Amino acid sequence: MSEFFLLKQIPLAIGPDPEYTFDNFVPGANSALLAQLRQLSLGAPPLFIWGPPGSGKTHCLRALAQAWQAGGAQVGWYDADTVLPWDLPAQPSLLLMDDCQRFDAGQQHAAFTLFVEAATHGLAVVASGTAPPVDLALREDLRTRLGWGPTFALQPLSEAETRSALRREADRRGIFLGDEVMDYLLTRFARDLKHLMRLLDRLDEFALAHKRAVTVPLLRQMLADESPQESP
Repeated sequence: MSEFFLLKQIPLAIGPDPEYTFDNFVPGANSALLAQLRQLSLGAPPLFIWGPPGSGKTHCLRALAQAWQAGGAQVGWYDADTVLPWDLPAQPSLLLMDDCQRFDAGQQHAAFTLFVEAATHGLAVVASGTAPPVDLALREDLRTRLGWGPTFALQPLSEAETRSALRREADRRGIFLGDEVMDYLLTRFARDLKHLMRLLDRLDEFALAHKRAVTVPLLRQMLADESPQESP
């Protein structure tokens, strides 16, 4: 049975666990990246994905991990929350490095070592960051490895595509998300999916706790209760 070597704890949630797949990733103008990820194979040059927080980098990496695991591959996952030492799985196929700009000195050394081992064993490597490798504040040899292969900049979703992604997640959770609530979310909050999905998650839990439908007044009540934690 395949195993995903995610070396950190993920807190439990009341609602359904988030799903990170290629099928529920809204590509927008990123169809070329999605095609490249679907076609990734062992021995391919390392691939780097960059974009601002909330643009979908982690979703891409998790979807890729799930796809390879479904085929029986072992996947190594490494990010700034993955404690050192960074060991390879017993029979690795794919190595994923998320948010490389957050790596400290020790993690940067470990990441470079993983690149060397990946090249030696013909493993696939996909990494992500908030800027192109050349612009990241990392050690030079790691920057060079990160930028060795194809580099893709994630393009932001249009408003219609963002609505579609929110609607799909709400439907998965069994939430009726009316147009008024959708308009409120998209006009008063940062329009990145990471932020909006977290907000939807909290709204789902709040509605369940109060046994009420999701409406704009309920959303306002939740924000007032959380203030000043969350503000438009």
